[in-house]
Amino acid sequence: MRPHLTRLRGLIAAHHNSVLDSPAPLYNLPMTRKTAYWLCQIGGWGVYSILGFCFTTWAVGVRMDVAIGYALFFVYSIAFTDWLRREMIRRHWLDDLSFGRVAKLFGMGSLLAVLQTSLIAGISFLFLGRHTEYVTEPIVMLETWWGITWVNGTWIGLYSAITRRRRQREKDARMESALRDAELRALEAQINPHFLFNSLNSIRGLVTENPALAQEMITRFATLLRYNLNRDVGHTVPLSAEAEVVADYLALEQIRLDERLRVQFYIDPKANSVQVPPMLLQTLVENALKHGIGRLPEGGEIRIRAAAEPQTLVLKVENSGQLTGGKIGDSQIGLSNIRERLRLLYGERAGIQLANGDANHVAATVRIPAPALA
Repeated sequence: MRPHLTRLRGLIAAHHNSVLDSPAPLYNLPMTRKTAYWLCQIGGWGVYSILGFCFTTWAVGVRMDVAIGYALFFVYSIAFTDWLRREMIRRHWLDDLSFGRVAKLFGMGSLLAVLQTSLIAGISFLFLGRHTEYVTEPIVMLETWWGITWVNGTWIGLYSAITRRRRQREKDARMESALRDAELRALEAQINPHFLFNSLNSIRGLVTENPALAQEMITRFATLLRYNLNRDVGHTVPLSAEAEVVADYLALEQIRLDERLRVQFYIDPKANSVQVPPMLLQTLVENALKHGIGRLPEGGEIRIRAAAEPQTLVLKVENSGQLTGGKIGDSQIGLSNIRERLRLLYGERAGIQLANGDANHVAATVRIPAPALA
């Protein structure tokens, strides 16, 4: 085996311009749905209990039984409505809000109001015995029941609306994710035959000319196939894995091109664990070989760089040559594929740029968000 082939994998460990470690900033944890629910429960029933206590005190004066009664009302109202929530979920009452089901929900709210009103009167009687004229008057109890019924109905309406809206958002998100996954699968399937054809084309010319080299290339090709078949189903792989398969691919091409191809790797060790789309780096290298080095009779060099910037991974593949004409590269399958995959995975946070660099080089630069590098 030629010495420069054995050194190719070793080049991956080289790196330039290391970045000093900095402590990650602290962020507040996002409020969970469960926490928001209990805060709304405590806040809503707390406000209603305080208002009820104030109005009752204004009518009958400051009384201990009133204070204790509304404190207990606050507790059991939360317990009753939470029980109702669990029943709504268990019986799937929110799956289809037909007229009959809506009537059943508000009927439950009315029955809970009867129970809450009875407890208010019962607790008052427990403390004052027969001296509960104001609380137990029929008109007062009816007004209390009617007010609590409206509160329970409002609670049911808000909880139903919020829950159904959240479920619809989750359903839309699942559908969008499924569509994005299908598009990504289609794009990955599009790039794979292109890559396989180029690799097989490299092997074909050596089968009769140099069988030993052809065997070595087939071995490396098998490694590439194994990577292709076993890559992460989540549409991303560590940069270190991507760099290794690129080293194998370049070894294949270096055998075919001989001294016309020179390769340099500059990989920041901090970037090795960053997740990137599979075949991203290999597609950039393949594009550099086909549209850059392959068109130069004297050949040239390819420089592969990976730099870890704050919250961003910067991948750059440079090759000898110069772009000519207008927006070169937009119509090429490989670059268009990369651009679309980046859009699907990262939205506007990622992008690719192809431009002429210094010293007669073309540079393809990809920026990928990487919060772990913060």
